[in-house]
Amino acid sequence: MMDMLITILSGLSIAIGVIALLIGSLGLIRLPDVFCRIHAVGMIDTAGASFIILGMVIHQGFSLVSVKLLLIGVFLFFTSPIATHAVAQVAHKMGVKPVGRDLIKKAPAAPVVKNGPTKNGSAKNASVKNTGTKASAASAKRKSSWPV
Repeated sequence: MMDMLITILSGLSIAIGVIALLIGSLGLIRLPDVFCRIHAVGMIDTAGASFIILGMVIHQGFSLVSVKLLLIGVFLFFTSPIATHAVAQVAHKMGVKPVGRDLIKKAPAAPVVKNGPTKNGSAKNASVKNTGTKASAASAKRKSSWPV
């Protein structure tokens, strides 16, 4: 009876670890940039390896082998996030930009240019709508001085 419970618990733990690693590898394939991939793999590989090691410890029982497995688990628990952080730091220093929203504030939008027919049907000249800011006035001045 106890052997059956140990086998079920160890198998369940190993299965959870394998499923976690498969989900992490799916994130590694599907996510768009290095930072998203690091986040997916960095979190999941620690959990997956921990569950697999826990399953092996449960299956082995208390022995020298289980102590070695626990030491390996502690080693992985501390080194995996450090390695993940090192990869992210190198990617950032190399100038890799994350895909998605841009956190840098952008310059104000260009002024609105209205083109349309006048009462007599001819197209009127482009007029710049002033938004009242210095940036938009400078932008309008730059745009009007560019050759067309």
